[in-house]
Amino acid sequence: MRTETQAPYSTHETMAANTTVIGQQDYDRAQQVKQFDQSKLGVKGLVDSGLTSIPRFFIHPPETLADLRPHTKPQTQQQPIPTIDLSDLHTHRRSSIVQPISCACRTFGFFQITNHGIPSAVLDRTIAGIKAFHEQPTEVKAPFYSREMGTGVSYLSNVDLYSSKAASWRDTLQVRLGPIPAVPEEVPEICRDEIVGWDVEIRRLGEALMELLSEGLGLNAGRLREMTCLGGRVMAAHYYPYCPQSDLTVGLTSHSDPGVLTVVLQDHMGGLQVKHGEDWVDVKPVPGALVINVGDLLQIMSNGEYKSVDHRVLANSNREPRVSTAVFFNPSNREGTYGPLPELVAHEKPPLYREFTFSEFMQRFFNKGLDGKALVNHFEL
Repeated sequence: MRTETQAPYSTHETMAANTTVIGQQDYDRAQQVKQFDQSKLGVKGLVDSGLTSIPRFFIHPPETLADLRPHTKPQTQQQPIPTIDLSDLHTHRRSSIVQPISCACRTFGFFQITNHGIPSAVLDRTIAGIKAFHEQPTEVKAPFYSREMGTGVSYLSNVDLYSSKAASWRDTLQVRLGPIPAVPEEVPEICRDEIVGWDVEIRRLGEALMELLSEGLGLNAGRLREMTCLGGRVMAAHYYPYCPQSDLTVGLTSHSDPGVLTVVLQDHMGGLQVKHGEDWVDVKPVPGALVINVGDLLQIMSNGEYKSVDHRVLANSNREPRVSTAVFFNPSNREGTYGPLPELVAHEKPPLYREFTFSEFMQRFFNKGLDGKALVNHFEL
């Protein structure tokens, strides 16, 4: 476990007083961000201080805020995110699952799955464990606070805090699950068993999903597994506390995920939205369901057949926190070469993207941060 350093603020109240400087002409964003980061409070600590207005560096630009307000179809008129039942996964009716998953990946880039084989008790325990970690006192969480890339376990607020235009209202516990997992003793004890158990379930489910996705492209069921797409796994356990000015910020800014595939477990609070055409569509929580979305790398490997899409999380206006966890599947071979799979390239369907190493791909992502579809666009031919 990392050694806790002395935070520059002795109380939550001091942090709130130092950061809520909206409207002051002498505002120094870089200094305020640094103070917030060094305090290790996270947004949960700010909320606990009793602040009634958010720090200025959390306020998003007018164009982002304007897009938060509905301006197209009412939600009742929008096509919902597909929900796909996996009950027939291991039966002769398997093809009845492959087709709708393939269709969802080509249109929405998102879908929910039910009857996936993970017991509801495991889902509940995982959410409860994540919530328990985030609701510990600051001094208990502080030793895990780190921005060092590649660490096995880190707790922080906003991975792109220093590079983003505005911060988002959430805290995150990140745990590396593979190919070289974090040492179990480094995982916070309060949620250690839940996280280790969750990885066991997610690896099994991930293998089944990779097979279905491969078959949906007309490929051998093991094709994506051959590309080491199951090996690299990172868990991001998010906590979205109440935001006193939820109309001025977001919980997670609009972006597409960089990797191959993401599996999301969300609680009952809602707030996740997906861009579909000109509309932002709510991914409404379905009891017992998991949310699956295509990553940028899978869009590239499929030569544009599958689509990664922008999604976001609204700031939480409810007193009850929102809790979710995402597991990102990435190749384990960082120096492997990736691009459109040869089987999906033809004279009438030329490659849409250039080849690259996964290391180059992720370096580009970390340099740009969460920036819509900028990553995919960078590798277009």
